Amino acid sequence: MRTITKILFLAGLLFTLTPWASPPLALAVGLVLGLMFGNPFRSQSRWFTKYLLQASVVGLGFGMNLQQILKAGRSGFIYTAVGISFAMLVGLTLAHVLKVPPTAGFLIAAGTAICGGSAIAAVGPVVEADEEEMSVALGTVFILNSIALLIFPGIGASLHLTQSQFGLWAALAIHDTSSVVGAGAKYGAIALGVATTVKLARALWIVPMTLGTAAVKRRLDNHNGSRAASTSTRVPWPWFILFFVLAAVANTLMPAGAPAFHGLARLGIIGLTATLYLIGTGVSRATLRQVGARPLIQGVLLWLIVAVASAAAIRAGWIAL
Repeated sequence: MRTITKILFLAGLLFTLTPWASPPLALAVGLVLGLMFGNPFRSQSRWFTKYLLQASVVGLGFGMNLQQILKAGRSGFIYTAVGISFAMLVGLTLAHVLKVPPTAGFLIAAGTAICGGSAIAAVGPVVEADEEEMSVALGTVFILNSIALLIFPGIGASLHLTQSQFGLWAALAIHDTSSVVGAGAKYGAIALGVATTVKLARALWIVPMTLGTAAVKRRLDNHNGSRAASTSTRVPWPWFILFFVLAAVANTLMPAGAPAFHGLARLGIIGLTATLYLIGTGVSRATLRQVGARPLIQGVLLWLIVAVASAAAIRAGWIAL
């Protein structure tokens, strides 16, 4: 049985490297394997996941063009800043009311506020989230992403949103960039352009969010812990975010390297897909029972509040490009 489990584990890992795999599907496959058979390489997976996750975030930076982001950001900066602050405040309040474990609650709030799986992948190592907390947060935002991709275009049409309005709404209310692009493309070319640029500007907030989280966690740990405890549990500074920014700068300022940068961005997506699979395999039935349904409830309520509030603000003319 142990041999069969190892074979299944390696087969699933190889699947994440194929064109048929996607981050949500990889997480789902990993969860099924973890819940049914367990991870036969648990200790090795934990070590490998940590560094693969950070390398994948850096790879994603090669797919970002800062000129496009800053162009969209000039008109959408205030909206994204207010939207992110609102989502974080509501998300953390819901986590407190629902008694969601602090780390899982923070990850769900950050994923909803900025850009779903990418934000969780960036912030998770900083707050030292374990496999269960990462899996619950990622699973929640990926489920809601799939739902949003299916229902947002129909809702936008029923609300008689223009293409610009819908693109802005999708960028503010849907978690992951891929789902934002998909929903915008279904609504129209103008909606796709607005949704993509505003979403990319929103995604850039990963950097201050990650750095701010590291600084706050370091200060809280030093304040609350003893001298010995603070030295033994030193908060890791997210240096990989610096390389993420440098990757985006290189992609923006060095057009001659576009083919190579595109390949590196693709490797980042593949790495993130494999990482989510490994995270999923580390989840067991016992840990899911321990976590419970409260994080999912938090994620759903937060998503609904953000979606309804942003749609109402756009229809009222309070938010416009």
